[in-house]
Amino acid sequence: MSTDTPLTIAGKTFGSRLIIGTGKYPSFEVMKRCHEASGAEMVTVAVRRLDLSAKGEASMMHWIDAERMKLLPNTAGCYSADDAIRTCHLAEELGMSKWVKLEVLGDEKTLFPDVEETLKAARVLVKEGFTVLPYTTDDVITARKLQDLGCAAVMPLAAPIGSGLGIRNPHNIRLIREIAKVPVIVDAGVGTASDAAIAMELGVDGVLMNTAIALARDPARMARSMKLAVEAGREAFLAGRIPRKAYASASSPIEGLIE
Repeated sequence: MSTDTPLTIAGKTFGSRLIIGTGKYPSFEVMKRCHEASGAEMVTVAVRRLDLSAKGEASMMHWIDAERMKLLPNTAGCYSADDAIRTCHLAEELGMSKWVKLEVLGDEKTLFPDVEETLKAARVLVKEGFTVLPYTTDDVITARKLQDLGCAAVMPLAAPIGSGLGIRNPHNIRLIREIAKVPVIVDAGVGTASDAAIAMELGVDGVLMNTAIALARDPARMARSMKLAVEAGREAFLAGRIPRKAYASASSPIEGLIE
């Protein structure tokens, strides 16, 4: 039986390969239940969407178990490298973390990343000592450039953010996994448990998701299903699938039977 190694990013080890978000939940109570059901050990928070004036239970941060979950502030809503860098500095000043999910968008409709601005921001943030996990396209060359800049992981999209379309280009995800020397985490586009399992079967190191859980009819149940799907997909990858064939192959061969 193949043995597995835990997910390790920038020297920190995680028991779960699922990273979860904090947006779009119907309430903070539901968000907390989903975090618990998911088993995730890292949670990403949109810094620009935090209500810094909120206190106690009115504050999102009150509902996040920071003792159990690694905070990963993100730069959602930023459309330039400068904005993203300022947002990371704000997260650091708030005492959140120097680990950041770098997200620099280039288009309001598709929410695809602006590759040029993402590379520019990553270069600065890495030099300033941030642990950078960048959201990027499913482009092999961009992934390699981000890795070479010193990013701690690369996070290619599966499909547009919040679309639920699943893995649109599995071939490119495989190519990124092949060249990457840092963890590859599929980010954006997962819609249901089978999408998460497929992502993991491609050999990626983890999956980051938010909308698929937050907007499900039963968010906590979906969170648990995603936990199981990520685990199952990883096991299937390690087990090794059978080759695809054009024709049938009998489960009980008759070759060699005595007539």
